[in-house]
Amino acid sequence: MQTHYTEPEQLLADESFLSWHFRGEGREDWDRRMQDQPGLAKLVQEASALLETIRVREEQVSERRRQDAEEALFKRIDALAGMPSIAGEGMRAGDAKRTGLESGKMEEEQGAKVQLMEAKEPVRRNLYGRWMIAAAVLILLAGAVVVTVRMAGERQVTTTFGQIAQRQLPDGTEVMLDANSRLTYPRGWKDGADREVWISGEAYFHVRKTPSLSRFIVHTDHFDVIVTGTRFNVVNRHGEENILLQEGSVVLRQKGGKAMELQPGDFVRFHASGAERSDVRSDSVIAWKDQKLVFNRTPLRELVTIVNDHYGVNLQLENASLGDSTITAILPNNNLDVLLQSLEATSEFDISRKEGQITILAHQGN
Repeated sequence: MQTHYTEPEQLLADESFLSWHFRGEGREDWDRRMQDQPGLAKLVQEASALLETIRVREEQVSERRRQDAEEALFKRIDALAGMPSIAGEGMRAGDAKRTGLESGKMEEEQGAKVQLMEAKEPVRRNLYGRWMIAAAVLILLAGAVVVTVRMAGERQVTTTFGQIAQRQLPDGTEVMLDANSRLTYPRGWKDGADREVWISGEAYFHVRKTPSLSRFIVHTDHFDVIVTGTRFNVVNRHGEENILLQEGSVVLRQKGGKAMELQPGDFVRFHASGAERSDVRSDSVIAWKDQKLVFNRTPLRELVTIVNDHYGVNLQLENASLGDSTITAILPNNNLDVLLQSLEATSEFDISRKEGQITILAHQGN
């Protein structure tokens, strides 16, 4: 889920926005975001207007209405070209034929019409290209609607800021979602078929084996986790993607087709250059399940990102250089006030709250 937008088109690519627009899902979350982010409400309004212009409404259209629409279309194209309407010429020719004008006059008019069409052909090709571009844009936008319709046949589990939720999936798999996360999966899983889910945010899975040993696949932006039965943690948030395998074995399949097999304790982080194994403390990665945040010489800028993602607040640093400061601590993640008080208790930082903005400052001492 993208958190900051500058153009309405960016909203059209956000599944959570499409779910809110068409089905009202996550309404409280979007209301809060529009309240907290100046300018977002206007972008939401513009994106909603774009979606409404391509909403498909089936209607029986008569042949007469089709012809009228076609004529109006050509008139509009000709008007853009700054020339008389070919459609109008065609209609006048038809009127002349119906009233029985002499064939010579008809031929003369037809000849004039052919010359006019030839003169306008380069312009029409130009306009045709523009209309094709417009049609392509509409097709792309319509694709977003199709995705949304497809999602109507799926289930979603979502968590808001500061919320952690645990759910059991239809196959008995248990999943725990961290705050500000979303899990999507089909309504029906057939025995023997792959069980697929899509994660945005962070989740911990305890996958159940099925009698047919069907695969359980977790999709993120850049890789798929393929398992039969195991325990693992997955992060797919703001370009940060990683997986920690706690039990069993999994196969990671990257978008390019490259596969990597993981063993218990393996931690893999994805960068622009690809997947990379790293050494981490497993308990620090999944501490969020116990309402804790574990930091081990963690740069303060990372703490700010984590807190903003978890609580949906506007926490920032006094200056960029402060982000290089590191912190080693175990802090609560179920109470923002306690977390901030814990930071101040280190005697290294001060907290400033002003007009909905929270700032971490270097401690000035007495």
